[in-house]
Amino acid sequence: MAITFEHVGYTYQAGTPMATPALSDISFTVPDHGYLAIIGHTGSGKSTLIQQINALLKPTTGKITVDGFTITPQTTNADLKPLRRHVGMVFQFPESQLFEETIQRDIAFGPQNFGVSEAEANQRALEMLRTVGLDESFAKRSPFELSGGQMRRVAIAGVLAMQPKVLILDEPTAGLDPQGRLEMMTLFNRLHQEQGLTIILVTHQMEDVATYADEVAVMQAGKLLTCATPQEVFSDPAWVQSSDIAVPRAAKFAQRLGERGVKWDQLPLTADQLADQLVRQWPGTGAKHD
Repeated sequence: MAITFEHVGYTYQAGTPMATPALSDISFTVPDHGYLAIIGHTGSGKSTLIQQINALLKPTTGKITVDGFTITPQTTNADLKPLRRHVGMVFQFPESQLFEETIQRDIAFGPQNFGVSEAEANQRALEMLRTVGLDESFAKRSPFELSGGQMRRVAIAGVLAMQPKVLILDEPTAGLDPQGRLEMMTLFNRLHQEQGLTIILVTHQMEDVATYADEVAVMQAGKLLTCATPQEVFSDPAWVQSSDIAVPRAAKFAQRLGERGVKWDQLPLTADQLADQLVRQWPGTGAKHD
C-alpha cells in the first residue's frame, strides 16, 4: 500500500493562542510494500508524522494519500474507518494496552469491533499467536501472567489480527534486551517479506535502519531533511554530523579504518557488509563470519 505526503503541515491547537507548529511542508512517498525508517531526535516530529498516516491526527495543511484513501484537513471521521482497518499502529510499550481476561479475547477484540464474526475473530487470534511465535496453549491464559516480551507479542498479534496492509512501528523494541530486539525486528521483517506489508519504523536504533529499511527519512524540528536510502544518508559524514544524527556502529568503525587508509567500495553499514569487504581486501587471512 503506497503512501504519499504532499506539503503536509500540522499545528497543535491551531487557531488558538497556544498554537504550536509540529510539522512543516513534509513531502515524500513510500512505495507499495516499502520499508521506511524515520529517525531524528526527540521532538523532531516523528510521532506526529506517523499519526497522520491513519489520521489519528489530521493535517492542518496539505494532503496524505494512503492507497485509495485521501486525508486532508476537511476529511471527516466517518470517512476514516475503512482506512484504519488497513493501517496498523504499534505504539511504544504496546503491552500496556492489553485489557481482556484472556489472550484470545484480547487479540480478537479489534476485528470484532470492526464487524468480524466472533468465530472468525477467534480463529484469527489463534493464527496471529502462531505468527508472533506463541503456540495456541497461550489462548486461554491471562495476558497479565506473561513475561514482558510475551505480552508485547500478544499486543502485536492484536494489531496483526486486523489484517493491515501498512504496519507502523513506533520504537517497537524499546525496553527489550538485544536478543529480544533481534527477535522482534526479525518478525517484522518476515511480515514485510512474506506478506508484503508496508512498514513504517520509528527508531533510534541505527543498526535496524541499516539492516532492514529501504529508505530513511531524517526529521529535525518538524522538517524533513532528506528521504533517501540508508547508504546515501550515512555515507556523507559531514552531512551526518551537521544533521546531528548517529551512524550504525559498523559504519563508525569503518570510518575509523578509512582514516587509517582502508579503502571501501562503499561505506559498510552492517557487520556483515563490513566483514565481506574486509575478506575481499585480505582474502589470505581466512577470515570467516556468520
